[in-house]
Amino acid sequence: DPAVFDNKPYRAYNIAPEALLVNYRTTELRITPQLESKNIRIIINPLPEFIDLNNNLKLTWGKCGEWRNALGTNIRIDTESNHRTSVTFNGSYSINCGEKSLLLSLHNSPTYTLELFKHLWREQGGIFNGKVRAGTVPDERLQLETHQSPPLAEIIRDINKFSNNIAARQLYLALGTVTGNEPATLTKSNDAIRQWLMSKKLDFPEFIIENGSGLSRNGRISARHLGKLLLKAFQSSVMPEFISSLPILAVDGTMKKRLNGTTVTGQAHIKTGLLNGVKTMAGYMLDKSGRRVTVVFLVNHYNSESAQHAMDSLLHWIYERS
Repeated sequence: DPAVFDNKPYRAYNIAPEALLVNYRTTELRITPQLESKNIRIIINPLPEFIDLNNNLKLTWGKCGEWRNALGTNIRIDTESNHRTSVTFNGSYSINCGEKSLLLSLHNSPTYTLELFKHLWREQGGIFNGKVRAGTVPDERLQLETHQSPPLAEIIRDINKFSNNIAARQLYLALGTVTGNEPATLTKSNDAIRQWLMSKKLDFPEFIIENGSGLSRNGRISARHLGKLLLKAFQSSVMPEFISSLPILAVDGTMKKRLNGTTVTGQAHIKTGLLNGVKTMAGYMLDKSGRRVTVVFLVNHYNSESAQHAMDSLLHWIYERS
């Protein structure tokens, strides 16, 4: 149930992993304020022909802030065919937000895959009148094509730089099938993680991974043990690939807008985490003496957002210490 985590079933981050996940099954609604006409333009991609858009947004001149929450989004799906979707915006959008993209999951997998395939096929001049048939692939199947995924380093970079929860969940499920132990299950992946920790002599009794992503209220690890894990990663043969996958402070990813133009700009690789009541960061900091330090800061509190200043101060302190 995509609504289980936060009751926002249409947000792209709540899409569940699956074997045939095309384009992350997302629809982009590109929102652009029009200064001259004092209205907001919305462009849908892909499959705009299956979405009824009701744009009642009012253009404002205040701070951008939590712009997604201000949209007043209402979504209705035709339960008869599940093809047509109605998206209504009754809120506001600040001109100071500039152009933004809202990613939503508005179609089930068979519908999205079929209609996107038909759209692209016809763009190339083809004709297609077939359907999608759900079922189990027979053993005597004919293999038509083999697709190689990007290198693991590229996949992890996308996951860590931009907190790609869908890709993280897909990758976590794949861990349990490395030895050919198919089909993928969360239990197999959890066993694989436990075996790896044992092989590295890491004993984390409190450690829980629920689904491989940050979208969990049950996942847990202590700050001390996360620090030990980061130290072990630093000693790994793939340390360069791992560290380079983390957002660079004030440069890119989820850290792009943190501490810009300060002495610590570019001096840390930090992965962030953010939920209601949770704010975290962990990674590596290079101090001004050239020493690399492991950093872990975990906050679980209803007022966790207020920890931002303390986190930034810690990074400054680590950098400046002699």
